[in-house]
Amino acid sequence: MILPLRTPPSPLPALVFPVAAAVISACADAPTPDPPPIPPETLAAEHEEWRTGRRNSLADPEGGVVSWIGLWELAEGPTWFGSDRTLAIVLPAKDSPPLAGKLDLAGGRVSLIPEPGSGITVRDGDPVTGPIDLQDDRSGNTTILDLGSLGMRIHAERGTDRLWLRAWDRDSPRTAAFELPPYFPITNEWRLSARFDPYPEPRGVPMADVKGGTVENIAPGELVFRAGGREHRLIAFATERSRDYLVMLRDSTAFADTYPLGRYMHVPFPDDDGWTVIDFNRAYNPPCAFTPFSVCSFPPRENRLALEVTAGEKRPEGPVYISIR
Repeated sequence: MILPLRTPPSPLPALVFPVAAAVISACADAPTPDPPPIPPETLAAEHEEWRTGRRNSLADPEGGVVSWIGLWELAEGPTWFGSDRTLAIVLPAKDSPPLAGKLDLAGGRVSLIPEPGSGITVRDGDPVTGPIDLQDDRSGNTTILDLGSLGMRIHAERGTDRLWLRAWDRDSPRTAAFELPPYFPITNEWRLSARFDPYPEPRGVPMADVKGGTVENIAPGELVFRAGGREHRLIAFATERSRDYLVMLRDSTAFADTYPLGRYMHVPFPDDDGWTVIDFNRAYNPPCAFTPFSVCSFPPRENRLALEVTAGEKRPEGPVYISIR
């Protein structure tokens, strides 16, 4: 049913990966330590600072989610692009000539062959006058292209060989007007201690995405916490380059108050005793809540909570850009 809806990374601590069974057992048997409460005014101020940073990131005209204007999956072989509406990739005529060039996908690598006088440049570089290889945005050395007020890059997702061209408009009026959706009240009650329960080995978890495909994230274990009088578990994602865990969840508020697909969170790595704090006040909407030009993952079924998490970001007003599954 379709509704209208850089700090340098640090390695994962050793605790994330296999630990002795005795240590795991000791953590499991230990009582849940309550996180020390934060004074309400401090909690509110810290949350507002985080919220301001989130808004500025989403509305960044240099590639923030709100500025995205297109996402096109690339097929093997050549794909022509420009403002000519008969092409596979159609860009705004205010920025692009009728034919700007072609993208050639071969063996997982994308090259750009520009048309003469296309006006395409490499970010902070010279005009592109001949074929160049494009590094995707998971390569660590992303190639950014400029054409008029447009920025473009090759987008990749972990655990899939699919590649896309993503475009954004630095002059988009949406960026200046953008405001975050409302939040539930900020409270210490939704700052919950969680025990990290590692898997014997990190495992890949395949998840459906909003484009009808599948992506795969690496999970080193699960976060175990208590709420509503019972224990709950959430699969946590991280790699050796991560600075914290990524958690994707869907709770019972998704039926009315929060985004139907679910929400995401970042959770600190555990301390030496295996404990961390999940701050549900910082549960946030994925990019597809704000744009149809995303490749958001659905939370794994294991992370669907029979619990109303009345904390964090609520559902945005306006259209919902997903198919509900």
